Amino acid sequence: MINKNKTILIFCVFAFGFFISNLLRSITATLTPVLSSEFNLSAGNLGLLAGGYFLGFSIMQIPAGILLDRFGPKKVIGYFLIIALIGTISFALAKSFTGLLISRVFIGVGVAACLMGPLTGYRVWFEKKYQQRSNSWMLMVANIGFVTSTLPVQILIPVIGWRSIFIIIAALILISIVLISLFIPSWKTQINKVEKTNIKSLSQIWRNKFFISLIPLAFFNYGGVQAIQTLWAGPWMLNVSGYNAIQSATGLFWINVTMLFSFLIWGYFLPKISSTRIESMKIVKLGLPISYLVLLLLIFMGEKAGATMFALYILSSIVISLTQPAIALNFPSYLAGKSLTSLNVFLFSGTFFVQWIIGLMVDFSRSLGANIVLSYQISFSIFLFACILSYLFFIILNKNE
Repeated sequence: MINKNKTILIFCVFAFGFFISNLLRSITATLTPVLSSEFNLSAGNLGLLAGGYFLGFSIMQIPAGILLDRFGPKKVIGYFLIIALIGTISFALAKSFTGLLISRVFIGVGVAACLMGPLTGYRVWFEKKYQQRSNSWMLMVANIGFVTSTLPVQILIPVIGWRSIFIIIAALILISIVLISLFIPSWKTQINKVEKTNIKSLSQIWRNKFFISLIPLAFFNYGGVQAIQTLWAGPWMLNVSGYNAIQSATGLFWINVTMLFSFLIWGYFLPKISSTRIESMKIVKLGLPISYLVLLLLIFMGEKAGATMFALYILSSIVISLTQPAIALNFPSYLAGKSLTSLNVFLFSGTFFVQWIIGLMVDFSRSLGANIVLSYQISFSIFLFACILSYLFFIILNKNE
């Protein structure tokens, strides 16, 4: 374990990199009007473009987990961010949808370790009782990135243009690389322990009953919440609620401000109410159905559902964040990277899938003659049904806990 002052410094350096990754993750929601106009994007193309980030992110999770356990967060995040730097500059210079999509995938690859790297380090460097708090406060940082991607970006677009915004983000990535190289501790690898004892292999993690129970939950519930927060809340407000671009960006801003403070409070109180995996999963069991009821109400309200309903839905889904520290605590500390990134494979591939499929379902419903409001309601209803099925699967496999 490390001293308190060093802990704060490590957290802040990691948080800066994670802030950038989440700014890049959610910025497409704000850029929806300008990108749709400039590149003539359909709803399906928009979903695919936003999801490209998560495709690249999910592809790299297992390799990132293996590398994190062996080489540690300092080296892995630092080298990965170089890829993100290249992808961000490429996105700023893109002249076609294909160029945007490829760049977006590279960005996802490059930031693939920006959360799991810190959580892997926290699992080894921080006291056990602070695992959930550090996880929740990293998610609070994520929402700072989400907030920055909304109204501030919308204000800057007519001033400097969206391409210049990405050049600025590229400069921030370069600063993050320098800070990580200077202030993050070198990794005292525990890989020899793994090789000598062979306690847990990657295949054993994936065969673990608790891990299996979380796969659909991570894919549809967690991935879906991210898909809506980082993309589809914006188009819903534009196309269903009748918001203009500024109103939509403002709505996204307040949604993410709400989540920022929610994770701050959540992180403070969580160690007091939940210190074990079993306690965490009890909270998930009781809390998730509330989010389903809120989403059902949002769908039913249609045109009347705006920023407030999306904030309530995402807020009521906050309990799903407990799955990540629960997975880390379910396995030995020297398997933290593999266990966390294994779950992330499904979480972020789920975000990619849900973002894309919602867009395709909107386009498909429109082609059958449904109006824009009904098309969104159908797409979100299918998503809700998948979430409920994944929750039932989780309950059945954990019925004795």
